[in-house]
Amino acid sequence: MGKRRKLSQKGPANAPKSGSGKPQHKNAPGQKHHTTGGSKATPKPAKPAHKQQQHEEPTIPFAPEDKILLVGDGDLSFAASLVEHHYCADVTATVLEKDVEELREKYPHVEENIAKIEAEDSRVWYNVDATKMGPYTDKKGKDGVGIMDRIIFNFPHVGGKSTDVNRQVRYNQEMLVSFFQRATLSLAPEGTIIVTLFEGEPYTLWNIRDLGRHSGLQVVRSFKFQASAYPGYHHARTLGVVRNKDGEIGGGWKGEERPSRSYVFVRKDEVPKPTAHKTKKRVRDGDGDSSDDD
Repeated sequence: MGKRRKLSQKGPANAPKSGSGKPQHKNAPGQKHHTTGGSKATPKPAKPAHKQQQHEEPTIPFAPEDKILLVGDGDLSFAASLVEHHYCADVTATVLEKDVEELREKYPHVEENIAKIEAEDSRVWYNVDATKMGPYTDKKGKDGVGIMDRIIFNFPHVGGKSTDVNRQVRYNQEMLVSFFQRATLSLAPEGTIIVTLFEGEPYTLWNIRDLGRHSGLQVVRSFKFQASAYPGYHHARTLGVVRNKDGEIGGGWKGEERPSRSYVFVRKDEVPKPTAHKTKKRVRDGDGDSSDDD
């Protein structure tokens, strides 16, 4: 199978300038400064501070050696990016579609991503419902311990079940609660569940922190999701690719350009397993082991 390849303010605003622009002279010792009649020079307004454009370092909530479960991964471009660019060695990508044919109907380009995933000894599982999945444990039965270090569900959504906002919110809340309950059974000790949502309404109405709390979880942090940190990743809609009136693929908004936020959950009163600050780079046959900074 495939081997590992190489990975890849300014300070405060200027103070106001004062004076008339004429040369100023220091007073002799003991001499008082006197002003002459006439209007005082109006100080020039302070120039606004120009903040230096800062490049925000993306947060990567997993390490290459983590055992990762991706839920509802759409066109599998996120999973492909994890194995190809982040060098994750153990990824299980799941989709709701019953088989590759159904998945291809929604995302015609998906087979390229499947090939990238399976070439690195990771896997794609079909017909996996987020609300009924697993559990994935070290042994069969209810006494097994969860084995997944990171369980990631990006942009969960039930689809257009209703045009009524309140009902749509409720459907998505119910889906997420069921997901949390199932995911917890598969979560390894000190593992994390990561859910990414678009910012703003109606997603803020879901109250995802409360949904996790009611499921025995707590948010330990949240961070800006940056799609650019995952080369090759494209947001996949629940209903499939967008086509124009002639049946051609293209058009519509791009979800990866929309502000989004990831929420990291752990079991209540549990400390999350840390993520590594180094990312292993892939090596071809005959190359030695080494690591690079993220």
